[in-house]
Amino acid sequence: MELALKICSKISAYEHFCVYIVIPMWPEGVPSSAAVQEILFWQGQTMSMMYQIIGQAINKAGLADTHHPQDYLNFYYLGKCESSSTESPLQTCNSSENRALYCRFMMYVHSKGMIVDDEYVLMGSANINQRSLDGSTFKGYRDCHGRLSANIHMVREEDSSLQPVYGYRMSLWAEHLGVLEDCFCQPETLECMRKVNSIAKTNWQIYAAEEHKEMTRHLMQYPIQVNKDGKVTTLLSRRRW
Repeated sequence: MELALKICSKISAYEHFCVYIVIPMWPEGVPSSAAVQEILFWQGQTMSMMYQIIGQAINKAGLADTHHPQDYLNFYYLGKCESSSTESPLQTCNSSENRALYCRFMMYVHSKGMIVDDEYVLMGSANINQRSLDGSTFKGYRDCHGRLSANIHMVREEDSSLQPVYGYRMSLWAEHLGVLEDCFCQPETLECMRKVNSIAKTNWQIYAAEEHKEMTRHLMQYPIQVNKDGKVTTLLSRRRW
């Protein structure tokens, strides 16, 4: 919620601000189980709340004709689709509840990392929430996780590769997007956000297509539909995924 409020404050100031969030397609466990479905429901409610307040801020700022909530905030997940084979799917893929037909895999994201402004990086097993980062107690147990944080403030130079946090982010983007564009040097820009969304949407279409083929790029747009007013619904073409 804090991220959505930060975005709204930037919209009110007519400054662009982008947030890229990578999450698992579903939580750990059997996706059809009641527990996982309940988590997905409340996760969807949180997404909807965030997008709706961003949509309201866009309307209030008079930017509704030119901007969309997904110009500021997006959710992604990682996945993989192997190339087709003359063998049956059961022969080429291990049978599992977490694997779809034709060798489609969700790549589970559990790194719990954050990169801010190419200057601050947080990584480790601590959840990105107040309880874990503070090391406070929960049900009588202290929530202590290992984490590494670094705050590296550097003036942007012509050779951005000298900046370690910038280099770390770009290496992640190159791995998961399969390409490096000039606009990736400025992830806070509308051009960069829309380019990443375009690639992620294309990756999702390849992943979900009836004709499966090997994917070399893994970042995909989380399969939800977001209206200009911030209302979140399921994709019209994919009621079940």
